[in-house]
Amino acid sequence: MRTVDGRVAGRRGQATRQKLLDCLSEMLSSSPYRDVKVIDVARKAGTSPATFYQYFPDVEGAVLEIADHTAAGAAELTVLLEGRSWVGKAGWQTAQELVDGFLDFWRRNDAILRVVDLGAAEGDKRFYKIRMKILNSVSSPLTDAIAELQSKRRVDKDVSPAAVAGSLVAMLASVTSHQKAFQTWGVKQAELRPNLALLVYLGVTGKKPTK
Repeated sequence: MRTVDGRVAGRRGQATRQKLLDCLSEMLSSSPYRDVKVIDVARKAGTSPATFYQYFPDVEGAVLEIADHTAAGAAELTVLLEGRSWVGKAGWQTAQELVDGFLDFWRRNDAILRVVDLGAAEGDKRFYKIRMKILNSVSSPLTDAIAELQSKRRVDKDVSPAAVAGSLVAMLASVTSHQKAFQTWGVKQAELRPNLALLVYLGVTGKKPTK
């Protein structure tokens, strides 16, 4: 791990760098992204702006570091789909676990994911690339699962696996980022999860689940 000027950071330097990232992550959960200043992050971490600039060019550079780490962690979502069955009761369980895992991942990383969505929506290719890496961690294996079912004639031949998978993932991402809105509509969290799982199962298999 190197500093901005190319020097190798020692153990103490790496700890300081990580503390700055942790403090920034915490601040993003309570402050608008563009209101966060270097001096505020440094003060919260108990260090100076000069120290911050040893490790990051600016706040945005540190935010991208957090976002990259989050995208790498999205591999846990891929694991939820690898080698899983979509047939019968096992398929219903797969759909439920995918929804649970997706919602949990978004809840744990809500602050940075909001920043990633904002940057991607504004056309920043760096944030767009990170967002797609996260979504592809689900859409790619889901596409493969639908294609496999199609090859076994369990899914209609006219279905586009990539289109269905992409639509389902977009739905999950949209729902997770608007959970407060569902509460204002009178939808309880306990109702949201099973109904999302139902939509995912129907989308993948075209059939009602066997419960």
